[in-house]
Amino acid sequence: MLPIEELQFDRDGLIPAVVVDALSRKVLTLAYMNRESLEISMREGTTCFWSRSRKQLWRKGETSGNRQHIVSITADCDRDALVVLVEKDGPACHTGADSCFNDRVFESDVLQEFSLQGLYELLEGRKKDRPEGSYTTYLFEKGIDKILKKVGEECTEVIIAGKADDKKETVYELADLAYHAMVLMVQMGITPEDVQRELASRHVIDHKVKQEKMT
Repeated sequence: MLPIEELQFDRDGLIPAVVVDALSRKVLTLAYMNRESLEISMREGTTCFWSRSRKQLWRKGETSGNRQHIVSITADCDRDALVVLVEKDGPACHTGADSCFNDRVFESDVLQEFSLQGLYELLEGRKKDRPEGSYTTYLFEKGIDKILKKVGEECTEVIIAGKADDKKETVYELADLAYHAMVLMVQMGITPEDVQRELASRHVIDHKVKQEKMT
């Protein structure tokens, strides 16, 4: 572990801290820490920052209840900036938004941003708006039985491609399965964070089992 003494605080005794959601990997906010707030954060396991406007320490969530539980703190190569990975109790922004970063300044006409969260939100929009001619709309209109049937069919296609040791086809079928699984998630009100939390809990259990076997 890197000692605090090796961090490079600026002339005001501050270091920028980029706070990132451990589950979605979304950037939540940019704040500042001094040595005291960093030590408090590490000791208490929740984020504590230095307010440059109020000139005082502030613990995230002390009034809103939206605390940020620290998973890890990592310094950059120059050791003058931090990434704080957290699991949050609620929105990070004082406006009530999930993240403070919402106002897009530029978007490429060539390179398209993609994320599973973005796909999930697109599917939510399809379920709500039901645009004509959309295959996703068709699935939602047919309902749970049709969606489950498609998930089953795609599972079979993945098995066939995998058994044939066809990597390209397996990737293609896995993408189909992932899409239909997310349609099912939207239909049932299951979020990506729900699945990520379940996987994270299994990771912790698996890690403990491995430790027990080694001792």
